[in-house]
Amino acid sequence: MQRAELFELEKKLSYKFNNINLPEEALRHSSFVNEQSNAKLRDNERLEFLGDAVLSLVIGHIIINRFPELDEGDLSRVRSNLVNELQVAAVARSLDLGSYIQLGKGEFLSNGSDKNSILADTFEAVVAAVYLDGGYDSAFKIIESIYVPIIQSNGKSAAACDYKSKIQELVQTGQEVKPVYNVIEESGPDHDKIFKVALTVNDIQTAGCGKSKKLAEQEAARKAIDILTNESNPKGDEQ
Repeated sequence: MQRAELFELEKKLSYKFNNINLPEEALRHSSFVNEQSNAKLRDNERLEFLGDAVLSLVIGHIIINRFPELDEGDLSRVRSNLVNELQVAAVARSLDLGSYIQLGKGEFLSNGSDKNSILADTFEAVVAAVYLDGGYDSAFKIIESIYVPIIQSNGKSAAACDYKSKIQELVQTGQEVKPVYNVIEESGPDHDKIFKVALTVNDIQTAGCGKSKKLAEQEAARKAIDILTNESNPKGDEQ
């Protein structure tokens, strides 16, 4: 990882690392490590494991303070919506995290830097890197700065990232139009399956992948929303 890249990432996180080995490890995907001759080089999976727990703890800390009227069941649902793969991947995209990830040739050619699973895992690894480098308070500040605006803009729904509902709202015009979702591919072992779902709505066709059918459907809907948004505002990228 180049120093300039690390500086850019630190600026986005508003955090300066003391140990630069931690963010370097956090951004190192297993596919990259597998292609290297250095047997001591570590991928980010251990940090992702820790970051998942830190992220869940911090989000729980935030929402229990913000929503004192919610019971345990509602708090669990809110937290689940905020830390699911789609939402965490969206957070990673907002940081342009994909441009910093070190990938193997195969993952790079298959656009691995934009895969939800890789983005979400990498963000969690970065969270762990901050936690190990600066402690809980540092991790809390970064997560809070990113997630509080999301929570504020969505209220108690807590940014459920319900793209399926949003696509339904966008395409409704006088008469109800129903998006059609079909599972077109299943891959991987039973304990770690990846589903690919195709979405057809009006003349738009997209496909999404995820670790469950629901996540794959949401990803396909997100892509369709991007297309619809660009069609309604073709000059949006110029603004």
